[in-house]
Amino acid sequence: MPDDTTAPADPTTSIVRAGDLEVGIIDSGSGVPLVLVHGGESDRTQFTALRAHLGPGIRVISYDQRDSGVTVNPPVLYTMSDLADDLVHLLDALDLPSAHLLGTSFGGAVAQHVALRHPERVASLILVATSPSYFFEGAAIDELLSMTHEERQRSAVDFFFTPEGRPAQGGRVSVLTKRSPDKNARREHVIRQHEVRDRLAEISVPTLIVHGTEDRLAPYAGAVLMEQQIPNAQLKAIGGGRHAIAQEFADTIALWVREFLGVDAT
Repeated sequence: MPDDTTAPADPTTSIVRAGDLEVGIIDSGSGVPLVLVHGGESDRTQFTALRAHLGPGIRVISYDQRDSGVTVNPPVLYTMSDLADDLVHLLDALDLPSAHLLGTSFGGAVAQHVALRHPERVASLILVATSPSYFFEGAAIDELLSMTHEERQRSAVDFFFTPEGRPAQGGRVSVLTKRSPDKNARREHVIRQHEVRDRLAEISVPTLIVHGTEDRLAPYAGAVLMEQQIPNAQLKAIGGGRHAIAQEFADTIALWVREFLGVDAT
């Protein structure tokens, strides 16, 4: 995907004004509103496989965070709170009083901050391959962030997919977005801010946690801690799953999401 572009990259993408940002979104389907929050190295297109399996009765919205995809934002440092507020501004722009949030990896961190800052805007949380703290992820994340984009594309396959799921990827991870050095620096700065272990008990909305037991980037221990500390949480494990379970196991996760949201499986 080209960097620093302000035009929609494909006909499914539109641009909305959300707060002070011009935000790229994909908005499809109708029914229960579900906002998909992408990972630290991805963009709104990360959820192609999951979206295809979610089925009818769900309005599925994915969007580009700051310094991602086609979203236009000021070239200044920002915080996890800013990213949480950005998502709420998007809900405002779409006239949604509240929505269910599904966040993967870093997107799950953003979703946690939204639930803590704006609980009235969150109907439920679905936390996929994520963590309550950078503490759990630091060493492996630092290893990936130290690589060039091309090196990361090659190396990330082992981090993201099981041996059985790798052949379909052709040796590369297609959901990794190429960013300019200044954008990468801002993203890396904000990723290291994530820490909510001591606030998990404050998350009051129903929460589904989905995690692979062999995830090196967001170790399974973080998922167990979230289930223990979030009052109304349930954990579903994918045995042997690694970090890209939302892509590799999209059909299974979509079924769990439909059940969790109470959408008929028809």
